[in-house]
Amino acid sequence: MIAGHDSAVEQFRGAWDSRALHHAWLIAGPRGVGKAHFAKTATLRMLAEAAGPAFEADGLWTPEDHRIASLLGAGSHPDMRWLERLPKEKAEGLARNITVKQVRSLGEFLNLTPALSAWRAVVIDAVDDLEREGANALLKMLEEPPPNTVFFLVSHAPGRLLPTVRSRCRRLDLRRLDEDAMTSVLERRLPESTAAERRRLIDVAGGSVGLALATAELNLAPLEAKALAILEDGDPFNERRVALADELAKKGSTDRYRAFLDLLPSLLVREARSLPALQRERALSAYDRIRELTAVAPRLSLDPAATVFQLGGILASVAPPRVP
Repeated sequence: MIAGHDSAVEQFRGAWDSRALHHAWLIAGPRGVGKAHFAKTATLRMLAEAAGPAFEADGLWTPEDHRIASLLGAGSHPDMRWLERLPKEKAEGLARNITVKQVRSLGEFLNLTPALSAWRAVVIDAVDDLEREGANALLKMLEEPPPNTVFFLVSHAPGRLLPTVRSRCRRLDLRRLDEDAMTSVLERRLPESTAAERRRLIDVAGGSVGLALATAELNLAPLEAKALAILEDGDPFNERRVALADELAKKGSTDRYRAFLDLLPSLLVREARSLPALQRERALSAYDRIRELTAVAPRLSLDPAATVFQLGGILASVAPPRVP
């Protein structure tokens, strides 16, 4: 099920039903709105219909007991490849990039004859993570795509991609989810949560269901409270930002750190609405700096402690001046 993206579903379904299918789809939008889920769901529908047995279902949904759903769920479908950053060999976390070696491995895959139907699919999540050489290698594949092969390129920042890559794709923009869609997804994914808990997650997440789920699963509420304390009262002696940086730099905190980076811009937007005019201006300036830093920090593998400390300083710049 894909919630909140009816237009994108209709566009892809119409193209697939008519078999007037573009060979590359750029699935663009903010983090956490379901872009990778869309790519996976569209891939499943396409490969399941192509291989059979036949079924009828609305949108891009495929029955869970379909044989192709089982293969994809197990990661063993011979006509599908999913590229993403791999775990580091000697350290915690993921590699900085999807490597050119990973992209070139697609060449071997694409030279094979499809096994279960005439169609095959490649998902790159996210194409923003490609090395420069990898992007150039992908471009060659997009310029001369094999028949009946569909590329799904997930992108959080399509403006940073090579223009030549963008120009060879049909773009689908997935927007932030509205309240009804967020509620529907959270009720399904967090069945034991209360209405009040879901309301809180919706307020925090700013239309990103991924961020809402991370907030619940990674216990981000204490981190949010510490960030709010800096935003509201400042941090004249650096104690609050040091404590926050220390917590997010601990071993095993990679997922919480990355989720905190996603949380911070939406938190600032939410709080800015209720600030006095002069303080709101500072918040808007801080938002631009925070959005830029939270975007580049994972991509450049910046030190988490130093990054969080710097973000704390930006938050502190919004707080009212201290009265002597």
